[in-house]
Parts: sequence; C-alpha cells; structure tokens
Amino acid sequence: MKGENRPLEDRAAETIERFVCYGQGQVFRFWDTLSGEQRLGLLQEAEQLDLPKISEYVRQFLFPKHSKTGDAPAKNLSSPPYLNLPETRSEQIIWEEAYKEGEAALADGRVAVLTLAGGQATRLGRVEPKGTLEVTPVRKKSLFQVLAEKIRFAEQRYGRPIHWFLMTSRQNHEATLQFFRQHKSFGLQNIHFFQQGLLPAVDFQGKILLEAKDHITMQPNGSGGAIPALVSSGSVKILRDLGVDIISLCQVENPLVNVIDPHFIGFHLQQKSEISFRVIQKSYPEEPVGIFAAREGKTIFIEYTSLQQEQLLAQEPSGKLQLHVANAGIYLLDREFVQTFGRGDYSLSLHIARKKVPTIDLEGHPISTDSPNGLKFEQVLPDLLTLASRFLLLEGRREQIFSPIKNAQGLNSLQTCHQDQLKLFTHWLLRAGQEIPTDNTGLPPFAIEISPLFADNERTFLDRWATLPLKPNIAEGSYIE
Repeated sequence: MKGENRPLEDRAAETIERFVCYGQGQVFRFWDTLSGEQRLGLLQEAEQLDLPKISEYVRQFLFPKHSKTGDAPAKNLSSPPYLNLPETRSEQIIWEEAYKEGEAALADGRVAVLTLAGGQATRLGRVEPKGTLEVTPVRKKSLFQVLAEKIRFAEQRYGRPIHWFLMTSRQNHEATLQFFRQHKSFGLQNIHFFQQGLLPAVDFQGKILLEAKDHITMQPNGSGGAIPALVSSGSVKILRDLGVDIISLCQVENPLVNVIDPHFIGFHLQQKSEISFRVIQKSYPEEPVGIFAAREGKTIFIEYTSLQQEQLLAQEPSGKLQLHVANAGIYLLDREFVQTFGRGDYSLSLHIARKKVPTIDLEGHPISTDSPNGLKFEQVLPDLLTLASRFLLLEGRREQIFSPIKNAQGLNSLQTCHQDQLKLFTHWLLRAGQEIPTDNTGLPPFAIEISPLFADNERTFLDRWATLPLKPNIAEGSYIE
C-alpha cells in the first residue's frame, strides 16, 4: 500500500488524525496499550477503510434527513413482468425446449456452481459454518453434503466435471476448509474456495466497533460482494480458462435448491440474460423476503424492511397480493457480466441489517449479548438489476426449490425444512405411483429420504424410479440412493 515504507509513527499520526476528523477516533482508544505488532495490525486494518464512504453510509441509514443519497420511499409499485410456470400445452412445449437447451449447455461444460457460504449459524445457536448444519431427515447430511451430492449427480448425468466455487468469509474460511478435508470433499475433485470482502460494523450511533483492542469489527459485505470477489480472487479467470460462461449461484442455507437446473439455464440462454433470478410467490403478506416490483416501467428489487404495511397488504383486482414476486435467492450469472462489473468500476447500493456482532466494552472486555448490538452494511445481488441490460425473472414452485434455514424455531427453521423435504420426497413417490399416507399438508407420518445421488428433482426421480426392477418398500427410515 502507498506509504507503507514510511515510519510507523508518521503513518499512525496521520491515520489517527483522519479518524478523529471523521468522528471515529474511538478506533484507536487502546493505542497506547498495544505492542508494536498489534499497532501495525490495527493500522493496516484502519488504512483499508474508506472513511468518506462509511460516513455517507452512516448518514444515509442513521440520519436520512441529512443524507442526499438515501433511497426515496418505495411508491407506485406493481407486479413486475416475469416468466410464469407453464399452464397451457404451448407453454409446456416452450419449457421443454428450454430444458433441452439447458441440458446441451451442461453437456458442453458451460456451467459452474457458486455457493455463498460465508455465514455462521449464530441464529441457530452455533458457531460453526452454516454449511456444516445437519439437515436431512434420515441420514442427517450437512448442507454442504447435500449440495455436493447434487453436483456429483449432475456430473454423472452430463458426463462433464462441474466446478464448484464456495465463497467463505474471514470468520469461517479455515473451519470450512477443515470440514471439507475431514469429509474428503464429498467425492468431488473440482472445488475452489475464496473469501468475500468485508465492511466495518458500527454501533447504533454510527461509531465503528472494535472486535478486540487491536482489531476492527469487520463483517462480510453481503451477497453482492460475490461479484468483485469472483474477480479479485482469480475465479473468473479460472472460469474463462475452463470455457464456463454460466454461473449457477445459490445460498448455502437452502437444501431444496436446484443447483443444476436445465429449465433455468435454458431460459437464461434464450433470453441472452446477464443475470437471471428464480422467483416464487409470497406465501403471506408479511413474509420476510425481498420482492421484485415494477415502478415507472422498470423492474426493481426492494427489501421487505423497506415496505410499508399498506404496501404489503395491497391486492390486485383478482385478490392476489400486488407485491407477490419474491426472491428465492437462486441466480444465474453471465461470466462476462461478472467480469465487467466485478473490477470495482461500479457500486451497488448498501442495505443495513441489525446484527449481533463481536465487540468489546470501554475496558476492552468482550461483550456478550443475545440481541442485535450493531449495524452491518451489505450489498445484495438483486440490486444488479440496475446494471444489467438484459435480465430474467423465472417463476419456480416454492415447495420444490425453497426451504431456507434461517431461524432456530418457527418459520424457516430446521423443523420446517425437515417437513418440506419430507413433503417433497413423498410427492415424488406419489407421482411414481407409490401409496404413502399423508396429512392434509402432504406430510407423511414417518421420516424418509431420497439422496441427490439418486435424483436431484422430480423429473430425474421419475426417470430413475421407472428403471428399478424391484421397487423398495417405503416405511420409517427409508433411504433411497
């Protein structure tokens, strides 16, 4: 970095003065107690921060009346155009053509998978990487294993290696690597790890927090940080050298996700889309999911926290929610689009999240808290709508592709995810002609599991099941692989 060869005292004096001028002098409150090595480490962290931008972020979110860049309230919103699920015979033909085109791209080796795996399961009372969470109803496979087996199935089906990129964070990178070493990478050969960028966390007054006396509290910069990280890590170059031009991206927390989806890939290619989104219907007005909407002829993305109650409840003449198109967190990215906008020449808007973040008190002791104690700034991938010249919203069936694990209890918990997996497996078996008792929600009275190594979606399951000369008896603990 420019100026690193200057004496430490000169660099420190200049940096400390700059932080004081921006009202962030507290970052150096323990300076006099630090060793030379600790001082250098803190100074290097501080020098990486863009204080003008941080100050603007604080003004924008904490003091919006004094900010010139704060988003205007979302008004005049309606449902955006999207490609709906097939309802007619002609639409089914169109979907079948897209499926074939997607399979051709897979057979040509044009697709890679990117999983955003930088999170830790803090809401679930765990400190391990979220991807290590055991989620399947019978074999208790981890999220990482479920996704790995879906990739292995696709490799076998299309006869081509599929490269898997995992974006970790500073907090869980080493633990993630260790988990994959422990499980021998789940039988996969082409796995690439890289870390996402970081932004400082602040308290509710906008002051940058310290994680330790000599460390700033830095947090992952959100899903939108995947774009510059793909470029800075060299991952885009790897993709280009491999001849991959489609990146299938998902969050690690959703075991129902189709990481390899020929329908989605086919439509993405047909539309010449730069970024494509799988969308689902909102299940109820206050569901905490971001939504896509139309405003003044343009499609935009809005976080649910930015919507007023009357907007959440607004209905179309048919009685359908006006804002019903929800983000499923499943994307396809064009590699050249990523390369163009990942070089740092663009800027996504920031969103704010109240989080439990590691910090210390005025004496330097770690603070233990069960509630949010700071603000984390994040960029989100759907905001790439503002940069893409061509994009696609493709509807998916919630029960087939979406069951994230976000909470310890209630909605979007491990319990609801187990139930959703059981309902999905049971639905496949019923479609195959098996007789399985269920309640009125489609839930069976016992635990069963279908491995992604047997089939990764209903279509491939029905194809594989039809080839079995002897069908297994389905009962408590049944596992099909």
